[in-house]
Amino acid sequence: MNEPHIVLSNLHKAFDQKGQDPVIALDKVNLTIHRGEFLSLLGPSGCGKSTLLNIIAGLDKQTSGAIEVNGKPIKGPGNDRIVVFQESGLFPWMSVLENVMYGLLIKKVPKKEAEARAMTWLKKVHLAKFAHAQPHELSGGMKQRVAIARALVMDPEILLMDEPFAALDEQTRMVLHKELESLWRETKKTIIFVTHNIREAVVLSDRILLMKTRPGGVKREYTVQASRPRQATDSVLIDLEGRILSELQLEMEKVLKEEFGDDYDFKKDQLRGNTDSHMGSDI
Repeated sequence: MNEPHIVLSNLHKAFDQKGQDPVIALDKVNLTIHRGEFLSLLGPSGCGKSTLLNIIAGLDKQTSGAIEVNGKPIKGPGNDRIVVFQESGLFPWMSVLENVMYGLLIKKVPKKEAEARAMTWLKKVHLAKFAHAQPHELSGGMKQRVAIARALVMDPEILLMDEPFAALDEQTRMVLHKELESLWRETKKTIIFVTHNIREAVVLSDRILLMKTRPGGVKREYTVQASRPRQATDSVLIDLEGRILSELQLEMEKVLKEEFGDDYDFKKDQLRGNTDSHMGSDI
């Protein structure tokens, strides 16, 4: 896992505003992501987590600085980098199988081969018996399984996940955490995972980057030392969760004072015990 896969150097991103100063979303981001690493981005509202993910995906472009994958500059989207969003984005007029096959058919993979590869991945996400169902017949968790299968069937080097489980209930999330960890260990993909959920980050990640309030950047990084497969009740994870929460509260206080004024009284312990709250909607 020590081989550099993605390297960001002095990355800066500003959004222009008519008649006003630009909004600086990211500033001086220097980061090396290793091949096969599971990295989570965590931080307060507006810290640029999704902006950073979109730049890595090639869906957006930095204002200055450099970003390279396998030593080559990113010039736009590519099949080596595929995004799974919070909403599954399934085509409602296609069956589950057709949704998973779609990218392969666009790449001119023969239909029989595409179908076989799609079915392989539907089996891996435990949805083979729903291959001919329509998206509206699926639960939210099942739709996200289909979205993950649709991404992985393309065999990308890098899987970019933008709060993919945020809209799901806690029990469904726990099941999908285990399934995603299993798929990651099997495929050895590099995964960059945006989340607002501290517990989700500590359970899934090799490394967690806590991002700071705008202008966004890396405030602190945490290496998760717990063995796999992970259990949320592991004392190592519970301790790490508490340490991250303490740092995150400091950043959240800055956001709240910016929104409500310097006299806003942010109680340090008001979030403790509720680390599943929505702590980071994104730019």
